[in-house]
Amino acid sequence: MEKHKILVVEDERSLVEVLSYNLLREGYDVITATDGQDGLRKAQSALPDLIILDLMLPVMDGLQVCRELRADPRTSSIIVLMLTAKSEEVDEIVGFSMGADDYVAKPFKVKPLIHRIKALLRRPQQEQTSADVVSAQGITVDRIKHQVSLDGQELVLTPTEFKLLWTLTRHPGRPFRRSELMDICRGEDANALERTIDVHIRSLRQKLLAKADLVETVRGVGYRLKID
Repeated sequence: MEKHKILVVEDERSLVEVLSYNLLREGYDVITATDGQDGLRKAQSALPDLIILDLMLPVMDGLQVCRELRADPRTSSIIVLMLTAKSEEVDEIVGFSMGADDYVAKPFKVKPLIHRIKALLRRPQQEQTSADVVSAQGITVDRIKHQVSLDGQELVLTPTEFKLLWTLTRHPGRPFRRSELMDICRGEDANALERTIDVHIRSLRQKLLAKADLVETVRGVGYRLKID
């Protein structure tokens, strides 16, 4: 089986060493960079499966790196796990809106981080369906082309936002528990990441603009796509 390739972009060299050591022990191929510009260059050349990206980086900060990754078709689908010393909710929202798939605040324990990486890399099994394009309430999601449009205007979503919207749009009106949605997006280890679902939904709503209220909160349950 081919090894997953992970790029660590972090300017704290001691942390780079710790992460590299533990990721190598888990059987991953590891590439490192200590500033944002070098990290972006290595991402574009090596095309890793996942990037561990620090928010506060020299030369180019993590948000700008993430923005550049999502704008480039070659790197737009790479999984991005953002690291930061900040833990306020506003920073999580900004990170996800720029395209991060998950968010970990420093300081953190290495073992839970490894579990999170495994969950991100595990590809959830797709449900069998005769339709690869679904539409509801002016939203069209094309699973094959990985494209989303809202009233004919294309939207740029992160991989996690795409999976969330695909699921909700396929079953308009059906409430999904947070744990169900994270299972669909992450894989079997999703329970540890369930707390982030609200942040992903908030970011998705921001991108839906005037139709943000289509993604409706079901109190005590989770979320659904509202139907008229």
